[in-house]
Amino acid sequence: MINRRIVLASRPAAEATLDNFRLEAVELPALDDGQVLVRHHWLSLDPYMRMRMNDTKSYAAPQAIGAAMVGGTAGEVVESRHERFQPGDTVVGSGGWQEYSVVDARQSGVLRKVDASVIPLSAYLGAVGMPGVTAWFGLTQIIQPKAGETVVVSAANWPTALPTAPWASWRGPAAAARWVSRAAPTSAPTSSTRSASTPASTTRRTATSPPWRRRWTPRRPRVSTATSKTSAA
Repeated sequence: MINRRIVLASRPAAEATLDNFRLEAVELPALDDGQVLVRHHWLSLDPYMRMRMNDTKSYAAPQAIGAAMVGGTAGEVVESRHERFQPGDTVVGSGGWQEYSVVDARQSGVLRKVDASVIPLSAYLGAVGMPGVTAWFGLTQIIQPKAGETVVVSAANWPTALPTAPWASWRGPAAAARWVSRAAPTSAPTSSTRSASTPASTTRRTATSPPWRRRWTPRRPRVSTATSKTSAA
């Protein structure tokens, strides 16, 4: 089985461009005991990814050159050699910018089963996932807005900011929410909107999807010489 993935080809000097990425087609390995093969349906593009493209000291290791870009993913189990996962299970993990990932499910926390029958699968990367939990905790447990106060939300960190503003407003007279950023959303996102750190040619999303949520649709592949035979297959 062929896996298409987007790798970091070089480190950006300023804003990331298409030249910093490369689309590859590689053969997937056979599964070992305890491993699970996941097909990704949704990819989360988050602000932290740009920082990890730099080779600098931070809370997380830099993105490796020549490796699939990091990123949260939601998808479906295709094949499993682990007793807790079965083909068809909907799961959330950190599979990165690729169609498939092989996951060692014996490691705690790397893959989590979720129920997509009630909550849309994509929401596990947003409102009920890491960005939503971050927004809820910061709003209700840290700042705890009081009556008469204004909650100021920066749109620069859109995945977390997007649920924060309405949640602050829904708290009733206790707080009012205000967007502050030239990047603040003024209308429903369309397919022409994209992250500045994301290659425009690599993904496409529907007009009703949140701005950071993109369904995987590779476009204009640039396949390296080493992988051209597998890509043609």
